[in-house]
Amino acid sequence: MKLLIAAVGKARPSPEQQLQADYLKRLPWKITTKEIEDKSEPAQKRKAREGQLLLAACKGYGRFVALDESGKNLSSQEFADTLAAWQRQGESSFAFVIGGADGLDKTLTDAAHLVWSLGRVTWPHMLVRALLAEQLYRAHTLMSGHPYHRP
Repeated sequence: MKLLIAAVGKARPSPEQQLQADYLKRLPWKITTKEIEDKSEPAQKRKAREGQLLLAACKGYGRFVALDESGKNLSSQEFADTLAAWQRQGESSFAFVIGGADGLDKTLTDAAHLVWSLGRVTWPHMLVRALLAEQLYRAHTLMSGHPYHRP
């Protein structure tokens, strides 16, 4: 499987960044991280421009998931089941997008194969990357029958 994590903003060395890296290196999949940042636009146009850049980064991936507070609340098992179903349908590449401080542009969430919420609380963007990495690892363990996940 080939994965892309496309996110607004540049990661700086931090505990969150280290946690993300720790989970990602546990995965057997090829994972690319693409960070986009465009501060040239005024704030009211930035969200749309970020959406364009994120959407462009997803080109060539079979499915893409937008992480957004308005999305579906999936359990870890449901998330793993979704990835497994897509794989059974012949998909082997997935992109995950994380927006900036103003969230994701509607054109991006409308085009996503899945809009996924990590809950109703607001998470710092760098922590969302670590949470996504952990859920990807958990999905891998669920799909492979590893005992990491205990319901």
